[in-house]
Order: sequence, then structure tokens, then C-alpha cells
Amino acid sequence: MRSHAPSLVGRDLQLSLLESALAEAREGRGGVVFLVGEAGVGKSRLAAEAVGGALGSGMWVLRGRSSTTGPAVPFRPLTEALMPLFRGGEPLDDAALGPYRSVLGRLIPEWDTGERESSSMVILGEAVLRLLLAAGRGQGQLLLLEDLHDADPETLEVLEYLVDHLEYTPVLLLATVRTDFSDALDLAQSARRRGVATLAELPPLTRAQVEEMTAAHLGVDGPEQVPPAVPDRLWEDSAGSPYLVEELLQSMIGAGTLVQGGDGWRTVGDLRRDVSSTLARGILRRIDRLGAQGLTLLSAAAVLGRRFSLTVLQHMTGVEDRTLLSHLHAGVAARLVIPDEPAPDWYSFRHSPTVEALFTQMTPGQRAELARRGARAVEELHPGLEGDWCALAAGLRCEAGDRVEAGRLYADAGGRALAAGALGSAVTLLSRAEELLAEAGDPQARAAVLEDLLPALAEAGDFARAFELAEDLHALGGAGLNAVRLATLHSRLAKVAHTAGRWSDGNRQVARAREVLATAPDEATAAAVDVTAAYLALDTPGPDRTQHAEKLARSAADAAERHGLPVVACQAWELLATVARERDPEESADMLRQALLTAERHRLPLQRMYAATRMSGNAWLAEGDASGLLAAREEALRLGSVNIVHTVDGILVLDAVLRGDHATARSAAADCLAVARRLRLAPVVRYVLMARATLEAHHADRAAMEATLAAFAEWDGTGSQEEPLSLGLARAFCALLEEDRDLARAELRAVRALEADNPSTYHLGGIHGLVLLLDVLAGDADRTRHEEITATAMARMRWNRQFVLLADAVLLGREGAGPRAVAAVEAALAAAEPYPLARHLGLRLIADAAHQDGWGDAVGWLRQAEHYFHERDVAAVTGACRAALRRFGAPVHQHRSGTRSIPRELRAQGVTVREFDVFRLLAERLSNKDIADRLFISPRTAEKHIASLITKTGAANRADLCARSAAFRE
Repeated sequence: MRSHAPSLVGRDLQLSLLESALAEAREGRGGVVFLVGEAGVGKSRLAAEAVGGALGSGMWVLRGRSSTTGPAVPFRPLTEALMPLFRGGEPLDDAALGPYRSVLGRLIPEWDTGERESSSMVILGEAVLRLLLAAGRGQGQLLLLEDLHDADPETLEVLEYLVDHLEYTPVLLLATVRTDFSDALDLAQSARRRGVATLAELPPLTRAQVEEMTAAHLGVDGPEQVPPAVPDRLWEDSAGSPYLVEELLQSMIGAGTLVQGGDGWRTVGDLRRDVSSTLARGILRRIDRLGAQGLTLLSAAAVLGRRFSLTVLQHMTGVEDRTLLSHLHAGVAARLVIPDEPAPDWYSFRHSPTVEALFTQMTPGQRAELARRGARAVEELHPGLEGDWCALAAGLRCEAGDRVEAGRLYADAGGRALAAGALGSAVTLLSRAEELLAEAGDPQARAAVLEDLLPALAEAGDFARAFELAEDLHALGGAGLNAVRLATLHSRLAKVAHTAGRWSDGNRQVARAREVLATAPDEATAAAVDVTAAYLALDTPGPDRTQHAEKLARSAADAAERHGLPVVACQAWELLATVARERDPEESADMLRQALLTAERHRLPLQRMYAATRMSGNAWLAEGDASGLLAAREEALRLGSVNIVHTVDGILVLDAVLRGDHATARSAAADCLAVARRLRLAPVVRYVLMARATLEAHHADRAAMEATLAAFAEWDGTGSQEEPLSLGLARAFCALLEEDRDLARAELRAVRALEADNPSTYHLGGIHGLVLLLDVLAGDADRTRHEEITATAMARMRWNRQFVLLADAVLLGREGAGPRAVAAVEAALAAAEPYPLARHLGLRLIADAAHQDGWGDAVGWLRQAEHYFHERDVAAVTGACRAALRRFGAPVHQHRSGTRSIPRELRAQGVTVREFDVFRLLAERLSNKDIADRLFISPRTAEKHIASLITKTGAANRADLCARSAAFRE
């Protein structure tokens, strides 16, 4: 019997797809193929065919596999795939990598300088892409990554970037993924939907294909030469799984129920046996043929995992080189293990049932002893337990029954993952550590784990788990924890409460931390408590909250400097920057730069992300530029910071509302709220509800706005940072769109009162711009008041700036400086360019003042506003604009069917539908009679329309009007 069928059965379509993808990669048109199927369906075999084809055509092949034992370790499959580039051969020319070389230190030990220029998975993904291109040397490349369903979150984040950017490269990424639910499967399906990857699903074999495969394995010419009972049994027991077909066939032959004689194959006895036991017996029978020492070696290897290091295996068993290799070669021949190329020191079991079968013949005591020896071997060979050795040693210690040491090792691995910004891996590893240490009754070690686990859970958005763990703090406090550790835990929990928006819970934890420290003062720990208290103070309602928060943060920053506390320093500078923003943007920027540099110098990716996000938020406020926020969100997403991802999403929802992209805003708000409500991210929920209320207000839908604001109040909206925005951006604008300026001014006075009682660090509520314009129009604000407001940093923020400039224009017009007033309007319109509703509302508001004082183009501005609000069905403003036009003696044009087809510029000039019909024909330079014939009107009517067009458009003459028509057609 052949160990493999001479050709793959039932996979012609997939083979053809892979051959085509490899050919395109060699021609510089790379791409991504995901092989998806159940365990044992033949993904690895198909991938091996692709590797053979690639090597045969001269392509480079890089291979990596995800860990199948223990918690996933960051970047393992990528590191394994890239390491062969540095094992001898022609040196890699790394000049093309430039600054990305140091970034690759996270994957390539030889390049690890100890510095982390960026924790962004986007940057790391680009670095990997450039390395692949540099290593290709003009040849096509196959990057094969197997078992992605077991991959760590960080690897998947880098792959997501690669998937989107391989199309115009000579690199084919081939990945195998099981159909079980996993993030890798989500990535594959998402990539297919976006059209950037091919998803090749491997279905089970059909009955006919099972028969064909059986005949091929038995070396006969066709299925008719196989005893009928054999394919019947194989089809029933394998469910079309190629792996199970092979294993069951091997078991039948090994058990002597399928034998070959002179007249071919025949059955002996009953083929009906339990599938699992049959497989196990068949596998163990093949292992038995290797002898007692072979069984011992493979048993030890199974304890190490499906993939194992020969060096570790030899160290734990004490077998000499020749004997070790002899047994491994025999295992390969028996189709039990395979060399895990391209790593020369590694082998792996061909299938996971082999490992399970080996476990069945070991007693618990034997497995524990082998695990103990394996852990000892790993620790002796790799004293620092770098990379994934730490998690492997932890798993072995756990298997050996040493749960305390296993917990400590998992804690170490989790702490490293957290420091590297790998939140997904950190939560997994630290959670396992906490469970083991809790079971072992080691409060000191468990408390140390909680110091890392609590903030990791908060960043990942798992508040329920974090607060569940907090219930044990009282018990831990009575377990002999020292004051510093207990105060630190209370401080960490206070930070969790702040992230979740639970001010009172957070303040209680701060109070408990201070009580504990009162018994044993420690300035460094007190600094960590102070900075958390500062964030809580900034969000807790109170008239002096800004000053109190700034004082606490300043104290924390000073202590952090004295005691070398980079995390505390970054957090303090970020808060101080937020407070400083209202008085001096440059001071705020300097503080954030200091936080950013501190985070980079001490390799703190999460703190770097926070600083970068706040810098992007400042840029959005200053100029309405959301590009930095999008980049910050991407980095937060790749680090796994759910809190920052959804915080940025809330800002982007409001940005979409203010920009008039209401469909996007509505959809994004619904998506964000669904997650934020489930995670109980109260600050995010409040912000998005405020933005959605603003959206309803901008449609002049008061009922929908009030309903949304009622939901906002249920999430502790009263006294919150977001409450002034709910009045200034929602209620005040709704009143203006109802043409009720008195109500709008009343809402803005309420904002001012709120700010006096609860100062906000959100500055778009209207008291730094819109209220000034309304007060100037009402005659209640003069030049002195204008100068007071324009002297503030908040008035220079783009959203506020448009209203401040319009107020300046009205004052200049009253002062008789008409040309300067017009220039101020032009500057205001430039500032308002991203905000169409605010822009047209501003024109509506100043038109009466401009007409009364005799400056500007009041009629033109009203026409623009009237067209805009008519299209959006804002009846009150549309009617007010039309009434004002009549008061000014200007004609009011009816909105006929077809108005929307008129270009905006011409509509604003009052061009009617019929005039536009004439205008379009002028591009052909037709006579009045020809135009009349085309439109079924009289030549005199055509002449009147042309005369009206010349007046409305400001054309010099008919020839100029014809030229303008031709330009519109282009």
C-alpha cells in the first residue's frame, strides 16, 4: 500500500487555482489564497503541493506554523517563516528597508536593538512587506502560513495589512484555516468580501472520490478492484475526510481485516469497529514497530506539543544523536512525524490524533513526569525563556502539576505581551496565570498578576471580568499583602472604573488606596494613585474639577520624574495637555510630544497610542482634520485597545454629522452603540448619543432629538463632559433650524451656566463661537466682547472659528468697513468649507445684517442658503430665506421638477429649469430659432431666457455665455 495517493483526489479545482496564483506571483502580480476546511480535509497536503510547485519553478518559499499547544505567542508563525532568510546563503541586502529594519526587531532577533520605533501593526506590516520584497531578489515568493486558526491576534493584525497590499508584488500568501470559528476565519472571509483574497474551500470528498482515493492508496487500477465492504466502511466512518480515509485504511491493514493476496485485496473478519479506538490502535500499532525507545521518544515529544524541538527532546530524554535521528527517521517512514521545514531543529506530528493516541497509553503520572523533564530541559537550554519558550515552559509546568510555577511563568509571558502592546495575547496569558495562582492559593503572586491583568482587561473592554476580579480585593487585603501592592491594586481598579465611566466607583477605589498608603506612605505608589485620581476628577461633576485634576496630574508628573515612573509620567502629561489645550495649543502639543517621546524611549506602546490619539484629537479640533484619528484608530485596533477604538469612533460619528455625511454617521453610530452598550463603555455611549442627537437636530427633528437626549441622560449624562455639547450642538442648532433664535440663545446661556458649574474639556458647545455671533446679531455683544473671545485658544478651533469670523464681519459692516466685512465672510466660508449645514446657516444668519448695513451680497447668500435648506426639507429656514428675499425686493424662484439637475453654482444664481435647458444648448452655439425648435418654444422666449442668463451669471455677452456652457459640459 502507498503511504500517499499518487495524486490528490478531488482537488483539481484548488490545484488549478494555486498553479495560476503561483504563476501570477512570478509575474509580479501577487495575492492571497486562504485554504479553508475542516481538520483532516487535506489543507496541509494541498499546501505541500503548492510548495513543491513553487520550488520547482525557482520561487522562494517561506513557511511558518501557528502554535497548536498552549496560549498563542505573538508573531510566532511570522518569525518562523522569516528566520530562514538569515540562515546562511547570500546575505540579505537590508539597505532597501531603511527605517523599517529596526521595526523588524520584533520578529528578527538579529535585528532587535531593544528600541521600538512604533508599536503600530500597520508599520510592522509594511516592514514585513518590504522585507519580503527585499528578500525576493526579483523572484516570485510563496509565504505559507499554516494553522492560522491557532494564530495570535498580533500575527493576524500584521496579516490583515499584508492581505491588503500584496496585489502588485511578486509574493503569494497561502494560508490554511480551519472552518471552526476563529479570528483567522473572520479575516479570510472579510478579505474575500473586499476582493483582496481568494478563499478556496475544501469540501469533504464525495463517495466516488473516497472510492478513487482508496484504489489509489491500495495501488489498484480502479475502485472495482477494492472489496465492496471497504469503501462502504470508509465512506460511513470518514464522512469524506481524506485523513480519516488514510488512517482507517491503515488500521484495517494493520488489524489484518484487509489483506493482499495473489488475487488482490480481500477482507477478513468484521470491518465494523469504533472509529476513534480504531484510529488509536492503528497509530499505536505503528508506534510499537519503532520499539520501546521509539515509543518513549515519541511520548516525550507528544508532551512537548504537536511541534517539538529536537534539542529539547534530546535534553529531556538523554538519547544520543544517532539513536534520536534513527527513531525520528523511522517515525517519518511510518508517517507519524514529519520534518518541520525550514526549521532544521524542529519536527511535528503529522496529525493531532497521533498525539492523542500517545496520550492514551500514558498514565497521568507518566505524563506529569515527562512534562516536568520537558520544562526543566526548556529552562536549562533557554534560561531567559525568550519568545514562546516562556509559554511552553508554563504549559509543561502546569501539566507536571506545578501550578504555582506555571502561573508565574504565564504571568511573565503575559507581562511581556502587555509591554509589547499585544493585548489579546496578554489577556489570554495573564488570565491563565490568575486562574492557576488563585487555585494554588498564592495571594502574593496572584496580586502581582492582577496589577497587569486589570488594565489589560480594561483596554480590551472586558469590564465585567475586571470588576468580577475586583470582588476578591478585600480577601487579598487580608492575605498579608503589603500596603504598596494593595494600594496599587485599588489604583488599577480605579483606572478600570474611569475607563468604564463609573466615576463614583473609581473615586471609592482611590479613597481606599489612599487609606492603605496612610499606614505606609510611598511616594511612587502615591503618584500612580494621583494620576488616576486626576482623570477621575476631570470627569466627576464639580465646579473646580479642571483645576483639581491639573493639580493632581502636576503632582504625579513631578513624582514620576523623581522616581523614574514612565507610565505615570505619560498619563500625567496627557491629562495636562488636555487641560492646557484651552489656554495654549502649543503648550498642549509640547506636553503630548513629551509623553510620546517618553513612551517611545521606554517602549510603552499603549501609552504611545494614547499620546498619538490625543495629538490627533487636537488636530481635529484645530482644523477639522480627521486623518490622524483614523490612523490612531488603526493602531488601537491592532493593539487591541477596545476603549480607544470606540472613543475614536464616537468622534468620527460627530465629524460625519458636522460634515453633513448623515448616512455614514447614522450607520456608524448604530454600530458603535451596539458594542459600547454591551461593553458598558459609558463615556463612549454618551458621546455617540450626543452625536446622534446632533444628527437629529440637524434634520430639525425635535422629537427624535429629545428621545435621543433622554437616552443620553440615562447614561449619567447630567454633569458629564458631553452635556454642554448636547445643548450647544443639538438643542441650539435645532432651535436655529426652527428659526427660533431666542430659544437658541437660551440654550447657549444654559451651556455657559453648565460650564461654570462643571468645566468641560470639550470646546464645541457654542460658547466660544456661535453664541458670539447670535449676540452680535441681537446687538448684545460689541467689539470688546468679540476681542475677549477671539483671544482664547478655543475660538481658533475650526468649528468655532467660522462663527467668530462671521461675527467679526457683522461688526465690521456696522462700523462701515464693508470690504473688510466681505473679506471676513470669505474667511468664514473657507473655515466652514467642511461643514455645509453650518456654512449655509451662517449665511442665512448674517444676510439681514448685511442688507441693512449695505455690504456684501445678501441676496446671493440667501439664495445659496435657500437652495441648501430646500433640498434638505428644512421648511422653517427655507421659508425664512424666501421671506427675506421678498423683503429685499429680490425675485423668489419656484422649485420646479428637475431643479436638482441644475449645477449648484447656477442654482445659487437663480437659474430656472427652463433657463438651464437653454444654457445647455448654447454650448453648441445655436441660433435663437434653433434653440426654440429644440425646446418647442418661440424664438422670442429663447431670447428672453438668454438675456436673463447673461444677467444672472454675470456673463459679458452671448459669446461669453456660450463659452461658459461649453465649460460646464466638460
